[in-house]
Amino acid sequence: MLFKSILIANRGEIAVRVIRACKEMGIKTIAVFSDADKDSLHVKYADDAVHIGPALSRKSYLNIDNIIGAAKKTNADAIHPGYGFLSENFNFAKACFDNHIIFIGPSAQSIAKAGDKSAARQTLMDLGIPIIPGSDDILSSSDMACKVADTVGYPVILKAAGGGGGRGMRIASNKEELITAFSIASGEAKIAFGNPDIYLEKYIEKPRHIEIQILGDHFGNYIHLAERECSIQLRYQKLIEESPSSFVDENFRVKLGKTAIRIAKAFDYTNAGTMEFLVDKNKNFYFMEVNARVQVEHPVTELVTGVDIVQQQILIAAGEKLDLKQEDIHLNGWSMECRINATDPNDNFMPSPGQIESILFPGGPGIRIDTHIHDKYMVTPFYDSLIGKLIVWAKDRPAAINRMSRALSEFEIKGIETTIGFYKKVFKNDNFQKGDIDTHFLERI
Repeated sequence: MLFKSILIANRGEIAVRVIRACKEMGIKTIAVFSDADKDSLHVKYADDAVHIGPALSRKSYLNIDNIIGAAKKTNADAIHPGYGFLSENFNFAKACFDNHIIFIGPSAQSIAKAGDKSAARQTLMDLGIPIIPGSDDILSSSDMACKVADTVGYPVILKAAGGGGGRGMRIASNKEELITAFSIASGEAKIAFGNPDIYLEKYIEKPRHIEIQILGDHFGNYIHLAERECSIQLRYQKLIEESPSSFVDENFRVKLGKTAIRIAKAFDYTNAGTMEFLVDKNKNFYFMEVNARVQVEHPVTELVTGVDIVQQQILIAAGEKLDLKQEDIHLNGWSMECRINATDPNDNFMPSPGQIESILFPGGPGIRIDTHIHDKYMVTPFYDSLIGKLIVWAKDRPAAINRMSRALSEFEIKGIETTIGFYKKVFKNDNFQKGDIDTHFLERI
């Protein structure tokens, strides 16, 4: 039986995206908001809205008690966590369960399994799935990190155990750099995820970042929705994503997809999830991590498969069987996404908060805008700089590049600095147009 009401424990464009999915399914929506977001679009679009605290994330969007309290106050049947914040937090998923509220995502136990890096690595090694050499446990000190680095060899990369999105990531080429990076990475992780835990991996140079979207229900049924190419990054933050990948042929796609489903089964994973891989130039691939939530870049998969991933999340959480089989999934055309960030490319991509004076959105065939901003919207310094996503669909990659270039030329946001102009340059780059990319591509242009 479908839910009568869902509380969205998030903000920004993903909260708007979930609200829209719910409305199309006839489900009542409940927004939560901080002091900084009282005029945000997700508050306007929701059927009900509950204030959960001041602007600081730890007192609002990371405050489990306040969010559970809002759900109980409004008699919400379920909570959709979106991405970031508490979306991969074991304690939050468990709090939902303890309060008889459905968490729209994997179980707390699956989150714990995937999040326990030591156990996860051992599980995958037992399955014969290639993983990147690194620490088997959370690193409690820079001394411990140095010992692991001496074993696997420099360069190494530090990563946050509590989440992704580039927070808590630092590369170190020697012991001195590692000691400094450890403190910085741990601090970033605590601010972003409320969890300072760090682990370490051998750093693989010039790889591609390719991920597989999976869906799994509570009856043991799994499918994958092919790959996303996420190699266009800056400081480990994805900026441009596309599906499919020009690097992945059908045989490699099948291989990655089967591997992703094996990983999901190993973690007893249900709902939507993403298995992330680093892939070298010879198509050797290494499992990186499970993203136990909907991804920022999910729209590119939706546009080439025709599958509404957010609605599938809701149906699975409500106890429905997957109504799709692997043979139902066919890729149609090509989709690309640009993350529109309120940052200044001419000032080292520093945040650019302030009031938006006016917006002119692009339109026409094959254009999708996912955003929460509007004229006179105040971009605050309290949260992630993502203010929207420009997504295009076309018949093939060259056509998608042309369509994105056209859309970017129409897109205007006045009052703050954004990444729109920067993307115009990227889409004119010869190597980008040829698909000759890796995770360090942006550092070279």
